[in-house]
This record gives sequence, C-alpha cells and structure tokens, in this order.
Amino acid sequence: MPTLSQKVSAISPSPTLTIDARAKELKSAGEDVIGFGAGEPDFDTPLHIREAAKNAIDEGFTRYTPASGIPELKKAICEKLRKDNGLEFQPGQIVVSNGAKHSLDNVFAAILNKGDEVIIPAPYWVSYPELVKLNDGVPVILETKKDNCYKARTDELEKAITPRTKAFILNSPNNPTGCVYTRDELEGIAHLALKHQFYIVSDEIYEKLIYGENEHVSIASLSKEVQEQTIIVNGVSKSYAMTGWRIGYTASSLPLANAMANLQSHAASNPNSIAQKAALAALNGPQDCVEEMRRTFTRRRDYMLNRLKSFPFISAVEPEGAFYLFIHVGKTFAKKFRGTLIGDGDNFAALLLEHYRVAIVPGKGFGAPEYARFSYATSEEIIAAGLDRLESFLRELT
Repeated sequence: MPTLSQKVSAISPSPTLTIDARAKELKSAGEDVIGFGAGEPDFDTPLHIREAAKNAIDEGFTRYTPASGIPELKKAICEKLRKDNGLEFQPGQIVVSNGAKHSLDNVFAAILNKGDEVIIPAPYWVSYPELVKLNDGVPVILETKKDNCYKARTDELEKAITPRTKAFILNSPNNPTGCVYTRDELEGIAHLALKHQFYIVSDEIYEKLIYGENEHVSIASLSKEVQEQTIIVNGVSKSYAMTGWRIGYTASSLPLANAMANLQSHAASNPNSIAQKAALAALNGPQDCVEEMRRTFTRRRDYMLNRLKSFPFISAVEPEGAFYLFIHVGKTFAKKFRGTLIGDGDNFAALLLEHYRVAIVPGKGFGAPEYARFSYATSEEIIAAGLDRLESFLRELT
C-alpha cells in the first residue's frame, strides 16, 4: 500500500473532534445536549444578503469568475477598508477566497519557504500552526501572560525573533480569548516587523464585534511602511452571519496579491460566484444587522461573566471582542467527579458532556491546556440552562 505524505501525516487532528462526535451521538439518541462550541453566529444571514444570492441564481450568475474575485466585490472591499480602517488599497491588491481559512492558506503558501518560522502567540486559533506546517513553515509558539490579557508583549516577541522569522500572526480581536490589541501595542509590533523585516499576518475577522470602549485598529493603518509588510485577512462570515457562504479576502502588496491570485487560479479556480454577490450585498447594504448582533453578544457576554463570578474553581478572561469566553479550569484538575480524577482539560470536557450534557471546547488545541472555550453564539435561554448545568457539575467536585 503506498504511504501518505509526511506533511499530511504530521498534521494534528482537530481537538474538538472527539467531543463533537460524542455530542452528536448523544443528540441523535434524543439526548438534550447544550453546546457552547459554536464558532459561528447563531443568527440567520440577513434577508437582503439572501435575496442578492437568489437574484444571482435567477440571473444565471453561476459560471466561473475571475480567479481573485469579481471586480465589483473587490472595489467594495477597498471602500470598506478605506471607510472602516483608513486604508487605501486598489482592487488589484485584493484576493477574494473561499473563506478566511482559505485566505490564510494562500498567504502561507505564497510567503513561506521550507523552514521559515512563523511566530504565533498562544492562546491561538487552532488552525494557525497546522496551516503553517502544511506550507512547510515552522510554527514558533510565543507564550503570553494573563496579566496582559494574553497578548504578545514587544520584549517577548523580540526574544522569539530569529534569522528564520518570516511572519508574525496577529489576531485581534482574538479567538479564543476575545482580547483586543491597543494602538500602542500594535505600534510596538509594527516597529519590530520593520526592524527585523518580517510580515505581519493580521487576522481581523472579528473586527466588527467589539465591546465597551475598546476599538479595533488595523495595524496596517499605522503607516505606509507597515501597510506594505502587513497582510490583512478578513471576510464576511462573523460580521454578517455568513459562515457557510465561504467568502474571505486578503489585502496586501500588489506583488503578493498577484502571487496569491495565481496560486488560487490553480488550486480553486475562483470563489463561489453566488456567494460573491451575497458578500457584495453585505458590504454595500445596510449595516444595522451587524450592530444588532454586537448588542446581543454584549448582553450575553455580560450575563455569562456575572454568573461565572459565583462558580467555584473557575475564572474567565473578560472578552473585549469576538463571542467567546476563555475559562480557566485548571483548578479542577486535582478534583474528583464521582470518584474520577479530572486530571486535564480533555477529561473535564468529557465528564461535563457525559454527565451533564454540556459540550465545550478544551483549551489544548488553542495552546492553553488549562482552559476551555465557551461560545456565547447561542440563545440566552440556552446559555442560562447550560450555566445551570455547569454550576451543578462544579459543585459536585471533591
């Protein structure tokens, strides 16, 4: 039997698969399982976006498009970047892809040579290290600290830089912590990128979901020089409840955009034609749907934070954006549940699911094994019921 490639064999499976498979098994058996794992808004895609997609079908817009996206969508993205982020891009610098994950894969394929290093602050989104490895890069995990909301400090970052450093991944607001980098923090990172000549891969997919007085600043807006070394990754999935439509994009220097467009022309031909028309309607249409989601997520976040204050053994990082609570569960590891030692985060999640029918995402896959991610992209009634079960579980620990 021929063997699989070493590259693919080295990729770690999704850390959520075991829990997710068991949760689905229980649900199919009629069990009442409450899920806090969702990485997507629980809202329907707004009506005007759905209508645009239907019109595209009715008008026969179902054939190949330019590999890097239709011109009108790329122009709308340029206008969005100008209006929201104070950035000037030309349509040729935009590459529209099949979701932001596809965009990230394009980025790493275009910039990495074998052995190039990519610095990734932990906690991180689970796919970052694997996408780097798939493109022959070496993920360099930068441990961050709770007292800085798990954001990379410039002194810590500089120590991680080597002659092989090709890029730094910036994710703000962050998945899974919800933390947001300030302008001052971004200026420190930008200074190091210019000094040591590495790319900043800026994943800004949660930029519209910010709470309180926090603000999203795109690091590329700091200067023309910084913009030249920044690759912005964004999309419509989180802001417009369009996760299944699979439209992401990059904004970068023209030579890099041309390289990614050429790559995509061979790997995927083009993004989905109908979804591109829907994304155009999302960017050009009314934005009140985005604000409605943000307000709803704010209420849910505040409710969960207030409830969790009275729970034993756990504590939460207060999110400044996105729609996750990253909860420290490490104090439970030495405890027992009905005679079984908790031991680690995977077992914590498994026991919570098995006995209280609550599904969460263990933190190991995010580079934070003492944590678990709870999504509040679900209704307030479900959140309340899930927290009731979590509290009962925790109070059983001995």
